[in-house]
Amino acid sequence: MRFILGLGLSFLFTAGGQAQPVGKEFVYRKAGERPLRLYAVFPKDWKTGDRRPAIVFFHHGSWIVGTPTQFNEHAKYLASRGMVAFQVEYRLLDRNSKDPPIVCIEDARSSLRWVRANAGKLGIDPDRIASAGGSAGGHLAAFVGMMDGFDAPGDDLKVSPRSNAMVLYDPAFNNGPGKWGHERVKDRYKDFSPFYHVAAKLPPCMIIVGEKDGICRPKSVTDFAEAMKKAGNRCDTFIYPGKPHDFHNWRPGKANRDFYDTLERVDRFLLSLGWLDGEPTIKK
Repeated sequence: MRFILGLGLSFLFTAGGQAQPVGKEFVYRKAGERPLRLYAVFPKDWKTGDRRPAIVFFHHGSWIVGTPTQFNEHAKYLASRGMVAFQVEYRLLDRNSKDPPIVCIEDARSSLRWVRANAGKLGIDPDRIASAGGSAGGHLAAFVGMMDGFDAPGDDLKVSPRSNAMVLYDPAFNNGPGKWGHERVKDRYKDFSPFYHVAAKLPPCMIIVGEKDGICRPKSVTDFAEAMKKAGNRCDTFIYPGKPHDFHNWRPGKANRDFYDTLERVDRFLLSLGWLDGEPTIKK
C-alpha cells in the first residue's frame, strides 16, 4: 500500500487526477481495438508549416495508474512560450501482475514516432522533440531518449522514436537490484533501465529530484549524471533539499512554489538549447 500511495494515489489527489487532458486530441495508434490518444497544446500564433520545438510528456503512476493530465499546467505554459506540448496516454499494467513495462515502452516509442512522422502537419521541427516525464513516466522519457527495443507491432521502423532532449522529473530509470521496479524486470533489468545505457552522443538532459525521494534516489541521479558527463553528454541535475517524491507537481488550491521553481528551471534548460526565446514568463 505504501508503494501505491507513493507513486499512484498521490497523483490522483494532488496532481490534477480529476482534471481532463488539455489540448487537441489525436489517436497515435491502436492497440488491438483500443485507440491510444495524445493531447496537443498549440501556441496561440501556431500555424501549419511552423517548425517549432516540441515536448512530449509521460505521466507517472507506477506504470499502473494515472492519466495524461499530470502535466496540464506545464503544457499550457510551454505552449505560451512557443512550443507544441503533448501529453500521452499509454497502456497501464495490471497492478496484481508482475509484468515488465513492455506495453508502456511500446506506446511511448509509438507516440514519439507519430509526433515525428506528423511534424509537418503539427508545425514542429522533427529534430527538436524533447521527451519529458515524472517517475515511471520519467523512465519512459529516458528510455525513448537513450535506448532501443520494444517496438510496437506495425510501427514504421524508418521513423526514429528517439528524443532530442530529456526533461526528467524524479525518473525511475534505475531498475536494478534493490531499486524501484526490479520486481517486474528481475534479471532483465538492463534491458529496461536507462541508467545502464549511458553512451556517447546522447541527448542533453536535465533531472529534477527531491533529496528525500525514496523512489528515484538522489545517489542514482548523481551517479547517472557523472557517467553522462564522462561520456561527453550534458546532464544538469537539481536536487531539492528536504523534498520528497513528486514535490514538483501542480497542486490545485495550494501553494505551488516548487511547481513554479522547477518549471522555471525547465524553461531555462530549453532556453539554453536555443529552443525558446526571451526570459521565462512564469507568473508566481
